[in-house]
Amino acid sequence: MAELLIELFSEEIPARMQAKAAEDLHRLVTQRLAANGIVHATARSYVTPRRLTLVVEGIPPQQEAVTEERRGPRVGAPQAALDGFLKAAGVTLEQCEQRDTGKGVFYFATIHREGRRTAEVLPELIAGAILEMPWPKSMRWAGHAMRWVRPLHTILAVFDGKPLSGGIALGSAVTGEAPSFRRDGGDRPFGATTRGHRFLTPGVFEVVSFAEYRDRLRAAHVVLDRDERKATILSEAHRLAAAEGLELIEDEGLLDEVAGLVEWPVLFMGRIDEQFMDVPPEVLITSMRTHQRYFALRGADGRLAPRFVVAANIVPSDGGATIVHGNERVLRARLSDAKFFWDQDRKTPLEERVPALKDIVFHAKLGTLADKVSRLECLAADLARRLGADADQARAAARLAKADLVTGMVGEFPELQGVMGRYYALQQGADVAIADAVAEHYKPLGPSDRCPQAPVSVCVALADKLDTLAGFFAIDEKPTGSKDPYALRRAALGVIRLIVENGLRLPLRAVLGEAVRLYAGAGIAAAAARAEAVPGELIEFFADRLKVVLRDQGVRHDLVDAVFALGDEHDLVRLLARVRALQDFVGSDAGANLLAAYRRATNIVRIEEKKDGAVYGGDPADALLDQEEEKALFRALRDARARAVPLLEREDFSGCMASLSDLRGPVDAFFDRVTVNTDRAELRANRLRLLSQIRATLDQVAEFSRVEG
Repeated sequence: MAELLIELFSEEIPARMQAKAAEDLHRLVTQRLAANGIVHATARSYVTPRRLTLVVEGIPPQQEAVTEERRGPRVGAPQAALDGFLKAAGVTLEQCEQRDTGKGVFYFATIHREGRRTAEVLPELIAGAILEMPWPKSMRWAGHAMRWVRPLHTILAVFDGKPLSGGIALGSAVTGEAPSFRRDGGDRPFGATTRGHRFLTPGVFEVVSFAEYRDRLRAAHVVLDRDERKATILSEAHRLAAAEGLELIEDEGLLDEVAGLVEWPVLFMGRIDEQFMDVPPEVLITSMRTHQRYFALRGADGRLAPRFVVAANIVPSDGGATIVHGNERVLRARLSDAKFFWDQDRKTPLEERVPALKDIVFHAKLGTLADKVSRLECLAADLARRLGADADQARAAARLAKADLVTGMVGEFPELQGVMGRYYALQQGADVAIADAVAEHYKPLGPSDRCPQAPVSVCVALADKLDTLAGFFAIDEKPTGSKDPYALRRAALGVIRLIVENGLRLPLRAVLGEAVRLYAGAGIAAAAARAEAVPGELIEFFADRLKVVLRDQGVRHDLVDAVFALGDEHDLVRLLARVRALQDFVGSDAGANLLAAYRRATNIVRIEEKKDGAVYGGDPADALLDQEEEKALFRALRDARARAVPLLEREDFSGCMASLSDLRGPVDAFFDRVTVNTDRAELRANRLRLLSQIRATLDQVAEFSRVEG
């Protein structure tokens, strides 16, 4: 078994594209190996800023032989048909056999193909994978037709210790010649050479195996493994911080990006001028992270320290003094801008910025951000009254929630929207609860984001998301397939988390109706026309999102359907309690057996109703209960309904399900000993009504017909 080593060496690949590119190279090559009958043991991909690498081990020296049986025309068919079959199969008539298939006698050919040498197959296979790399953004260079993320310099392709023959012709953007595989090597011939670090060890060297490749790259100041570079950066940053009595503020996203910028990470610590330390720490961290890719540090008191850590891609001769000085100078200019915005923004109270929101369009069909703020004030106050929060504070927070969008700081750092609003609100003397609600009203932004818990914050965060959902559903801008340009799925998941994690008893349909009415009252014609339909559509949308949440928790989607199908359950906390109780119930032996009996009873009633053109609803007549098993089931159903009502009112769904389990014995006995379709018409109708009561009794808790096996 042999090893295949591929390296695609180019100009610097953007850090955000590297991990996906390594996955794509792995996928494209291994798929082609499988399609060509070439097995392999393992495949691993690597990426640095200037190279994509793939090593595939356990490849046989030759393709597997293939034996294929092909059926030809019927014996006696026209000669042209027979000749065409023989030519396509590559056999003679003497090599075919005649076989009776039961539908006539046909010619059959057995075709045996010897496998080609793997080294002959690989070059075209590798070239095809390279030419199909799906870069999010790509470029052409030097008049070539080939598109690549950055100019591609060399292709290393070594199999079993020897370079493969062939290469890629880059094509011509002038003549229209397309890039293609070339046996003669083309513009980018396959080879066995690579090069080390651009500055520290730029020389070219030859390799014959992955082990040699990895080791010689390390000697040439290139750490091939991305995870190893990340570990080195993190470890060295922690060491530098500890040496100053500080703590690194870890940032996984920044760590990923920095690891994609350096091949030989060398870290240094710099200083932030004290004049900038009165600027909010979020601003300093965001500026360092976004513009300079610096890591921030905190002191023992938990406050941001006037230090930063920067990763360089060289080993400087002066110990890093020049690098640190240069980065401090650049940071000083960046933070001067931030401090200017901070000082200027505070000169205008947040309240006075609200009118400027009329110049920002929320959506062409839904008005401006000023219109949205007016709706948020009403909706947040309504939610506060329903949830027992301070309605005046909720209204005040909603009014200020979007005002920081017209500040200079948020214009420069959009990711600080809400955060800066809190600082400016506190600066003008707003209550802490109001300021916190301004900061938190966008939350939660994703599954790992913290969910607001303060009552006013929860009300404004809910209002913001419910208003967005109601508006876009009113104008029929719903998510379709994988497309969700307005992040409505995220908004719905945010609403679910806000309600569930805070245990809010909220009538969701009524609140959604109020959100749509606010649009209609503001003159949005689509909302007025669809005021009745939108809440129902949104409830279904929430049901779909809730299935996603519960599926991750191991809850079946059909159980959510069964509870939502009741039609009157829009309290998510109560709904989830029903779902979990239902899950426990159908997972028990008694529940599973009762579910089977429910289906049997429901099917019998449905079939007979269709046959008779009648509906067998209502209570059965006592006088027509003939057998003891009928009477016992009748009593059991009556008692179960009587017990279920108070249990449902107390929201003791587990207790209600447990009480339904008592039906199992009477139901089993009924089906064992009672004939439903008796010759006596009155008795038959009465028994069908009795069976319909099984469905009616269980459907008080959930629509069991939607529960799958």
